[in-house]
Amino acid sequence: MRRKFFDLALGAMLLAVCFPAQAQQPTRIPHIGILTTFSPSVVSARIEGFRQGLRELGYVEGKNIVIEWRSASGNNDRLPVLAAELVGLKVDVIVSPGPTATRAFKEATSTIPIVMAQDTDPVGSGFVASLARPGGNITGLATLAPEMGGKQLELLKEIVPKLSRMAVIGNSTIPGDAQALRETVLAAGAYEIYLRYLDVMDTKDLEATFRVAAKGRADGLLVLGNPYLNAQRKQVVDLAVKHRLPATYTRPEYIDAGGLMYYGTNYPDLFRRAAYYVDKVLKGAKPADLPIEQPKKFELIVNLKAAKQIGLTISPNVLARADRVLK
Repeated sequence: MRRKFFDLALGAMLLAVCFPAQAQQPTRIPHIGILTTFSPSVVSARIEGFRQGLRELGYVEGKNIVIEWRSASGNNDRLPVLAAELVGLKVDVIVSPGPTATRAFKEATSTIPIVMAQDTDPVGSGFVASLARPGGNITGLATLAPEMGGKQLELLKEIVPKLSRMAVIGNSTIPGDAQALRETVLAAGAYEIYLRYLDVMDTKDLEATFRVAAKGRADGLLVLGNPYLNAQRKQVVDLAVKHRLPATYTRPEYIDAGGLMYYGTNYPDLFRRAAYYVDKVLKGAKPADLPIEQPKKFELIVNLKAAKQIGLTISPNVLARADRVLK
């Protein structure tokens, strides 16, 4: 009887030793896949915005989260290969910097959650069913803001009081451009500005497009942001200077390339908010049930050097409202 009791007691002790050891096995650190379309130096503020968001949520890179970084360095043809590479690593969640990358990820996986850091028109792009209920494996943030076009025209009118004829260049095949154009057309009537839309289907036509704008006696220019124009932003900016066209842009990278003015979404803040979506997904939320968030912060950037190149004086009122002024 004592022998049997001893055996039972020994068995209980062994179980007590084994179970805690199994329970203390280290949990897998979540892996995030991030693909940037531009080189990291061009989008450093956005990357830092994302990292800031992670820090706010208690994530420390290399300690309780691992980030797999990939960059196309401005070559969009590499996006499908890089997207497939990240999917092959079986990361827990993917962060996409824009619609071109999102499309590459959408074609590469229908199961890994994808968080869009920004997209002008995710519904029009076919990425989500609706802003309220995305469906599928994609969610995130949009740059949609109905008042954006009106504010851009208002600011350009303020620095160019004679503005009455304005050229708008974009690509009609891009859903985001089509949406932005509709909002701008609606706003133009209130400012009594005649808009002429110039469709750039091939960036080889940029020179001819600017000549048409100049011959049409445009007083100003709005450049819509799409991957094709963004990749040629330096040429776009140089042509605006060459034809002495006061231009406002829908991507801040144009200003760093020498453009005159940007008013729009604060992109680093969007990327900061993307970290919160990543956190929700890692905690079990389904992308299909996470509503698309619209921008909450906007910024105005003015380039005084660009203004000087075309003989334009920026009013003190505009400069006082600018979040950043390049001199």
